[in-house]
Amino acid sequence: MATNIFVNLPVRDLPASIKFFTHLGYSFNQNYTDDTATCMIVAENIYVMLLTEARFKEFTPKPVADARASTEVLLCLGLESRAAVETMVAKAVEAGGSTYKEPQDHGFMYAHGYQDLDGHLWELVHMSGEPPKH
Repeated sequence: MATNIFVNLPVRDLPASIKFFTHLGYSFNQNYTDDTATCMIVAENIYVMLLTEARFKEFTPKPVADARASTEVLLCLGLESRAAVETMVAKAVEAGGSTYKEPQDHGFMYAHGYQDLDGHLWELVHMSGEPPKH
């Protein structure tokens, strides 16, 4: 059984991405950071490897998707409150990201998200109850 998750994302400008995610409150493991990659700590056992496109290409024989033109992944993180969701989205926009849809309130779940500097989609949710039974 897996004990950690490492999401690998290609980025065009690693220093700019580090600055962006630092503004959102994330930290980085310097043991896994160089000019081509960094390990962003999202939570205990959840990490995002931000890799320059050249470095990312070393891990796959397929072309690297342009996240600004198509969606290759939707990253979803659960946060502790609706306010935390809105605060994170506001920080992302303030740091140069953008929103990609309006917030959604489903009663049991509140969702909003942002696009990072490379167009990767980050969905943020706060679960406040059980989903309705169908």
